[in-house]
Amino acid sequence: MNKRAHVSGVFFSIIFGFSFMMSKTALNYVSPMGLIAYRFLLAFLVFAILIITGVFKIKIHLKSLFWIALVAFFQPVLYFMFETYGLSLTSSAEAGLMIALIPIIVTILSSLILRERPKLSQLFFIILSVAGVLLIQIFRSGLSLDSSGKGYTLLFLAVISAALFNIASRNASKYYKPHEITFIMMLFGAIIFNIIYIRELIINDNISLYLENLTNMKLVLPIIYLGVIASIFGFFLVNYSLSKLPAHISSIYSNIATIVAVIAGAIFLNETIEFYHIIGGLMIVSGVYGAARINYLRNKRVNYGKNN
Repeated sequence: MNKRAHVSGVFFSIIFGFSFMMSKTALNYVSPMGLIAYRFLLAFLVFAILIITGVFKIKIHLKSLFWIALVAFFQPVLYFMFETYGLSLTSSAEAGLMIALIPIIVTILSSLILRERPKLSQLFFIILSVAGVLLIQIFRSGLSLDSSGKGYTLLFLAVISAALFNIASRNASKYYKPHEITFIMMLFGAIIFNIIYIRELIINDNISLYLENLTNMKLVLPIIYLGVIASIFGFFLVNYSLSKLPAHISSIYSNIATIVAVIAGAIFLNETIEFYHIIGGLMIVSGVYGAARINYLRNKRVNYGKNN
């Protein structure tokens, strides 16, 4: 059992769990596309400084450039575009339900593409964890699925993009280190989303807002968290986890972010923790632990067989 990879899974879920609260705060002052643009621009600039100062060394090989570019194409580019525009046509609860399906789609696609097939017992725990997320989302919203079909389609494409990112990163890890994959992701995100946001501002005759927004500390602080902590460290931990664990195991850790978001909301936003949060949280933790435990026992048997 690669303990560091599993610890990375826990930590990136905690980081992303707090990012929901930070995004919610920042969106009071900037458009969704603006938030994404600032987030990845800052992430790229900080990463560039780390490279210049020698903290990280980046080596990109032309022969395997396709694989690392594919990672960045799926995440952040396609995922954030589909999610952002999908959210504009649906409720946050409906979006939460769709995004919760990512581990299931990852499991299906990784089985077909990477030949990483989970045992039936693992599949049970993956579904249990996803069901915990769905339970929280449904009870929290009193869900009524009345949004447009276009919104659901965009969110489903976001789910597919996230799943393909997991698979692409898993494959790219054969050629690149986690920090190299993360750097290319930040580069693509900074270029693509800033082009889209600047175009948005020009169309609305508000180009001056591009710099004016950065004078608002209520916006800048969440951007620092999302750009540095969530984008650089969060995605680094995701890519590290994917380099060591099967995609369906790494992806299930993302469900813990739901528990973290609930706790963060209770502590910082005075939101109430209800009975369904506790039940759903126990289902999520049980599912994640069960799937990871089975993976550990499987690896232990394989290693034992190799040594005897």
